[in-house]
Amino acid sequence: MSLNYGKAGDSITNRKDFLDKFGVDYRDLVCAKQTHGSHVECIGPVDKGRGALAYDDAIADTDAFITASFNVPLAIFTADCLPIFLHGQSIPVVGIIHGGWRSLHKGIIRKTIQLMAEKFNMPASGLHIGFGPSIRKCCYEVGEEFNDYFTQGLTEKNKRYYLDLTGVAKKQLLSLGVKEEYIFDSQICTFCRSNEFFSYRKEGNSSGRMMSVIMLPSIGQREAMAL
Repeated sequence: MSLNYGKAGDSITNRKDFLDKFGVDYRDLVCAKQTHGSHVECIGPVDKGRGALAYDDAIADTDAFITASFNVPLAIFTADCLPIFLHGQSIPVVGIIHGGWRSLHKGIIRKTIQLMAEKFNMPASGLHIGFGPSIRKCCYEVGEEFNDYFTQGLTEKNKRYYLDLTGVAKKQLLSLGVKEEYIFDSQICTFCRSNEFFSYRKEGNSSGRMMSVIMLPSIGQREAMAL
C-alpha cells in the first residue's frame, strides 16, 4: 500500500481495490510522511488527497491525524508498528496514530488526545480505541537500554528484553482517562503471522507496508457503504 516502501508499483491500484469495497475514493486519502515523531495534524476537507497519488504530496513530519470532517479518509502505514484508531462515542470525531516505540516514548498518544479535546471538546472518557495488527511482546526483542525509555511494558526472558508495545499504549490511554472497556485489540502479531502481514523485523528493508484507514462517513456515505 505504500508509495515508497517495498514493491510500490501496484500500490495505487491496491489502495483503489481495497477502498472500493467500502465506497471510499482512494484519491481522497490523506497520508503522511511518517517520521516516528510525535506531531499530530488536524485535518480538514482542504487536505483531501494529500499523499493519495504521490508520496511527495503527503503531509510532512506527521505520525497522527485527527478530524471532525466527514468523508475525509485518514491513512497511516505500518509494518510492525501499532496502528491506533480513535473514534468519538458521542461527538463525531476520529483519529489515527502511527504508534512505533519512538512515538509512544515521545508522547504521541497524549498529544493526540489533548488535541482532540482542544479542537473538538472530545473527552478521553468518550473515545473508542482500536489496536490493529502489530509486533507483539512474544517477538519484539529490544535492547536493555529500553529500560530508560519505558518504566513498564518490558519483560526479560533468558537475558533478553521484549517490549509489549500494545501494553504500553494501553497504559498510556488509561492514564489519560480512556475507559478500559472501550479499548479493542486485534491481538494479531505481525511477526508471528508474517505470511499474512508485513513485518519489518522479519523482512528488513524489502518489507512493504500495510495501510490502516479511518473516516467519518456522512449519512449518504453510510447508506452507500451499507449497500
